[in-house]
Amino acid sequence: MPTLMHAFQLSASTFSDIITRLKPDLLIYDGFQPWSAKLASSQGIPAVYFALTGSIAFSLFHHLYSSDFPYPAICLHEYEKRALIAQEASIKVQDVDEGFAFGVFELSCDIVLIKSCCMGIEGKYIDYLSTLCKRRIVPVGPLVQENAADHETDSWIMNWLSKKSKSSTLYISFGSENYFSKDQIQEIAKGLELSKVNFIWVVRSPVGSDHINVEEALPEGFVDRVRERGVLVQEWAPQAAILASPAVAGFMSHCGWSSITESVYFGVPVVAVPLKLDQPVNSRLVVEAGFGVEVVRDEEGRFDGEGGGRAIDEVMLGESGERLRKRVRELSEKIKVEEEDRFCVVVEELSRICMKKSTCS
Repeated sequence: MPTLMHAFQLSASTFSDIITRLKPDLLIYDGFQPWSAKLASSQGIPAVYFALTGSIAFSLFHHLYSSDFPYPAICLHEYEKRALIAQEASIKVQDVDEGFAFGVFELSCDIVLIKSCCMGIEGKYIDYLSTLCKRRIVPVGPLVQENAADHETDSWIMNWLSKKSKSSTLYISFGSENYFSKDQIQEIAKGLELSKVNFIWVVRSPVGSDHINVEEALPEGFVDRVRERGVLVQEWAPQAAILASPAVAGFMSHCGWSSITESVYFGVPVVAVPLKLDQPVNSRLVVEAGFGVEVVRDEEGRFDGEGGGRAIDEVMLGESGERLRKRVRELSEKIKVEEEDRFCVVVEELSRICMKKSTCS
């Protein structure tokens, strides 16, 4: 992430030339380019911040160095706080004011757009964030794209999944930027063997071990033992199509915000294994909202196969699994009803700002 932010910052002068040439009515920016809001303002162009992280994470991070966050169910463990402070120190943002969330909220004209989940579980956090940043928060919804499988990798995965019975399969993916140690990969595998559910696992080589292939990182004989009920995917997987399948009854996830919104949208409960940044906060929200279970860890953040297996079974099997699926399906229905209204509000708000032909100081 620091490298990406540095690359964006190097493009500032070129971006200024583009703004001058195009003269847009409005600029929408995100946390990687807060300097772009000042460039737009200097040319009389209003700028609106679009936050891609959930409202609850922004709110809690504002209280990172204090203990007065008013929602105690949403908290960070000590090892998560240490990691987050170290991650925050590695991110240097250019040309922003001091203040809330690196000043990116204060640069936004009148409103802040935010990628949202379901107002039934996130509404109070959106309201609280609005009081913190002194801007009206306009939720835009989950922005989930439903796309059909259409190339070779998609086809064989979806073909395999189509042969599985309803609510029998666990989908496992930890995002494109997260890697586990060899030991933790083996513990995930152990949990899958203990649970005995069908699964699709998007798995990558261990962190810092490019010379080790995936099968070498797994327990000896694992691939053969699970061959009839599990597949390993070492490339991109069609996540939306997989989650939309009636065969899928659980999503073992790192709890990135996009993955959480997709799980709700498609009505799939979560086995939460948060890793960094906003993911632990999102995981606590999943548990509080009643559509997921977090894998238990020790004081250093490590988990074992037994704990993973228990969490998988709680989400996939028995009365607990039925309860979680019922809850997330209720949320899925609500989020789809809200979706169209959200877009209408966003269009109205952006049109209003454009009509003002002014910027915010």
